[in-house]
Amino acid sequence: MERHQPPVSRTTVAAGYAALRTGAMGAVSAICGLLAARGERIAVEHPSYANILQLMREAGARLVPVPMAADHTGWDLPAWQRTLRAAAPQLAYVMADFHNPTGALADTGQRRELVTAARTAGTLLVVDETMVDLALDEPTATAMPSPVAAFDPAGSSVITLGSASKAVWAGMRLGWVRAAPDLIRRLAVARGSADLGSPVLEQLALTHLLRSGEWHQAVDVCRTRARSHRDALVTAVREQLPQWEFTVPHGGLTLWARTGGLSGSRIAEVGERLGVRVPSGPRFGVDGAFEGYVRLPFTVSGAQAVEAASRLAAASRLVAGGGTATTATPPGLVV
Repeated sequence: MERHQPPVSRTTVAAGYAALRTGAMGAVSAICGLLAARGERIAVEHPSYANILQLMREAGARLVPVPMAADHTGWDLPAWQRTLRAAAPQLAYVMADFHNPTGALADTGQRRELVTAARTAGTLLVVDETMVDLALDEPTATAMPSPVAAFDPAGSSVITLGSASKAVWAGMRLGWVRAAPDLIRRLAVARGSADLGSPVLEQLALTHLLRSGEWHQAVDVCRTRARSHRDALVTAVREQLPQWEFTVPHGGLTLWARTGGLSGSRIAEVGERLGVRVPSGPRFGVDGAFEGYVRLPFTVSGAQAVEAASRLAAASRLVAGGGTATTATPPGLVV
């Protein structure tokens, strides 16, 4: 795998890349271990991907949250500029393409301005492109913004991550890093004390997809399935939970929903007892933020989506009434 072109080659900077055993999570872990000593500041979108936030906390990073724009529809560039100037973080982790959990898509102008601000502050941007292939609506798919790395032709300010697990199959835990050659060499050396290499079977499978041209077919299957799940979930939630507020994303795999003033943590807790599992908002924030949200993944459709929304509605009613589920329902359904 290390010698083959990664499938997402939108960037104009192809200085180098390295496959990492555990996908984008493994890439972030390696970058934090190499570039961010314990106690270093790392700026993150707020909200941001829960597992990445936890990984950075465990690595000893000091997270600096940067709020999204109003209604979580994109980046708040003035907030980013202020934060980078005042905090001068070593790294900044962002998802420009169908952000997890909000589904927001940063436009070309925002990408250019963020790179400029990071370069001025001396901050390395770690750009997670794991969702870049998952545009679910045709107008969006045919007019995707330029990649963030396109605005860093020298390769000095942007590190780009990609992964096969979101675009093709969750079990294909292979990811890659695009960065300046010197950083790629340092990552390769550091890996010698970790796992030495990626699993061969997965490398062969991904290599076949790339060489045969079947990568795009596999992505199309995933995209079609995600679109169907999104549409079914949005319809069901609107019918069962009209008080919940959300923006329908044009891509990605998640819906970020405001829970009508109720505790997302309590809804998640009660919902699991009723057989539907969703992560609550605070998992995606810093210091307990986003209590009034839950994240809904695009994992079910049809009757299952209706049933999932029905169980969430039941959980919402119990929380609103100050109650809880007294007996656990056999799950049978996991969102």
